Amino acid sequence: MTSKRTVAALPGELTIAFTREFEAPAALVFRAHTEEDLIGKWIGPIGTHMRMREWDARTGGSWSYVVVSGSGNGEWAFHGAFHEVTEPSRLVQTWEFEGNPGHPNLEILEFADLDGGRSRLTGLSVFPTLEDRDGMLADMDGGMDENFNRLDGLIAAGELG
Repeated sequence: MTSKRTVAALPGELTIAFTREFEAPAALVFRAHTEEDLIGKWIGPIGTHMRMREWDARTGGSWSYVVVSGSGNGEWAFHGAFHEVTEPSRLVQTWEFEGNPGHPNLEILEFADLDGGRSRLTGLSVFPTLEDRDGMLADMDGGMDENFNRLDGLIAAGELG
């Protein structure tokens, strides 16, 4: 079953909020967001792969990776810091595209169990400017759905443990 995602971005506010449900316990969805060997299996557009430069998913840790096109003619680098890693319920991190430096956002993810072995991911991203927020909003729909659908597939196939 594919779960629909909700998104809210109120006029004049610097935030984007979303929710998404999964057919897996919160602990498994949390692991998919924090374990180095799992994150690269579902993040990034189809036809790309991730080259990990650094991954230290702990409070005070940092991360950095490059998404590489399947044809090898394009790369997009990202980095950030983990401000809070509270297994299995909360992840707070910064996120920045290196192609547009100086425009980080703060991301707060909360993972909650639901009945029947399901879970809900609630996210809030805070941006430094409305222009940054609106730019992300314009580009995020297809990518977020694609990533979460890939994660659904990994969960259904039992590839996350």
